[in-house]
Amino acid sequence: MSKTVKRLWIGVAILILLTPIGLILPELFKAGVAWGEWGIEEIEKMIGYIPDGMKRLSELWRPLMPDYSFSGEEGRSLVFQSIAYIFSAILGIIGVVIIVYLLGRLLIPKK
Repeated sequence: MSKTVKRLWIGVAILILLTPIGLILPELFKAGVAWGEWGIEEIEKMIGYIPDGMKRLSELWRPLMPDYSFSGEEGRSLVFQSIAYIFSAILGIIGVVIIVYLLGRLLIPKK
């Protein structure tokens, strides 16, 4: 493994470990949900209504890990939620790596 690739994976590992910051800081500052992680309920509270397109499209996609946690685990401790965030980040990175690898194999011609 080259030095650059090793540094890349070290950076990715650091980012994975930092993912719970999105949970920890709002909890420390009593700020509600993390910025940009609003569901349609939060949007309605913030602006007073749910835009039609958002309401319509919100039913289109169901995430594998809603709220980056395991199903039925809402309200658990911050430590448990942080572990779920880290696990979700690892799964997401594995998924992206597999997709990029497969696309590379399909799109890059063999010599």
